[in-house]
Amino acid sequence: MPPHINEQTNQQINNSTSLLKRLFSIPETHPQGQVYAGFALSILAAGLLSIGLEAPWLVLLPAGVLVFWLTLVDVRWIWLLMLAAVPISTEIELPGGLGTDLPSEPLMWWLTLVGVFWVVRHWGTIDGSILRHPISLALLAHLAWTFVCAIASQDVVISVKFMAAKLWYAAVFYCWAIHFFSTEQGFKQFVRWFFFPLLLVVAITVARHAAIDFSFQDVAYVMGPFFRNHVIYACITAVFLPFAWYATYHYQRFSGTWWFWVAGIVLFLVAINFAYTRAAYIALIAAIGIYWVIRRKWLRWSLVVTVFFFTIFIGVVTQRDNWLEFAPDYERTITHTRFDNLLEATTKLEDISTMERVYRWVAASYMIQERPYTGFGPGTFYFFYKKYTVSSFKTYVSDNPEKSGIHNYYLMTTVEQGVMGLFFFLLFCTVVMLKGEQVYHRTPNPERRRNLVAAFLCFTMINLLMLMNDFVETDKIGSLFFLSAAAIVAVDLNNKRDLMGRG
Repeated sequence: MPPHINEQTNQQINNSTSLLKRLFSIPETHPQGQVYAGFALSILAAGLLSIGLEAPWLVLLPAGVLVFWLTLVDVRWIWLLMLAAVPISTEIELPGGLGTDLPSEPLMWWLTLVGVFWVVRHWGTIDGSILRHPISLALLAHLAWTFVCAIASQDVVISVKFMAAKLWYAAVFYCWAIHFFSTEQGFKQFVRWFFFPLLLVVAITVARHAAIDFSFQDVAYVMGPFFRNHVIYACITAVFLPFAWYATYHYQRFSGTWWFWVAGIVLFLVAINFAYTRAAYIALIAAIGIYWVIRRKWLRWSLVVTVFFFTIFIGVVTQRDNWLEFAPDYERTITHTRFDNLLEATTKLEDISTMERVYRWVAASYMIQERPYTGFGPGTFYFFYKKYTVSSFKTYVSDNPEKSGIHNYYLMTTVEQGVMGLFFFLLFCTVVMLKGEQVYHRTPNPERRRNLVAAFLCFTMINLLMLMNDFVETDKIGSLFFLSAAAIVAVDLNNKRDLMGRG
């Protein structure tokens, strides 16, 4: 081969490697940067290939040895690879009625195991302020009660599996996240490693959808295998938008990289628009109001008004069996093939998805009355709710072949963990939001304030979405739920360390 061709090839390789380092925040001076970039590409490529060929075992071939080696070198890279795997992961059914998300969930298991060994090894040097933080204490209370309800469950096996998943979500997306968010660079890495895979799958989905003229009727079929349905697709894109928006502040305005991020944000907005998901639209609009609420220190009063409103609403609906007035007309409650018809049907209580929710909420009310203390057990709603349903609320999809849940996380928590379960979960959410507002006004560093606002908006948007969905236990949304709480804790602890350093 002629020498000048060798030089051109080497230059192209060096340019590509340099681009990878910049995209994934790998320092140019790191002696093993090229190796890390190669590992990142090989594992992500294996994940996509296993999905495309429907051969999940392919992802294990390069991942096993590489993950073990990277763990020994620096466990941070395993955490970042796991973050990158979340947007591209797909649900896989396993023998025995089990299921998992590949390639993200095996990395969660591994990180949880590594975390146990890490805690044992560094026990004497662990910063106790993390465990003593109000958000951590509220989370521990929530997890402790979930454990109690799992032991008292009507199906202990299912509830123990649920509890195990809850623990590794908390370990990976909360505990490890606080550890890695101790530096501003750690937060930037999280945003970048999550953003690029999400941008990839959103671009693929939008391209597929565009090929069929953004059909509303076929919206549920264009995002596979990356997303279970169009709701999760729209919601993960919506709740990640605050992180993507504030990431643009990391770059010089109107630079090439800045324009790349702006183009990604525009694509996200296009994707959300054509996902035809009402909850995502509402959450995005609400995010604007939420931002001004925390800036004006109105959060406490907003929460009081919200509690008052829902108390009055529940009181009116339940008084003298007024809830029976919401029973749908079975023949008129149908699936709509046009989005404008869906919106109109929603206001008239004739949309099938809305009324199917009511059908399950009515069943939930009877379940709560029967077991108000410890509930039926975490993860058990689907297996017990049908005998508590009321036939006058039945719809065409009430057979529930997809085994979906109650479509309201707060109700589901109450059904499965009792009234105290709801209390501890609401306590955790409330502490995160109140502490987030407090830390925002105590953070002088502009970059940290932006990071905190992004996390706060993401967390509150998810809380709003949980009124109509129950996807905290999915890796797509559950990851960002705990990551957002962890980011608020990290900013608070970093502020305190700065004050101690100056003192």
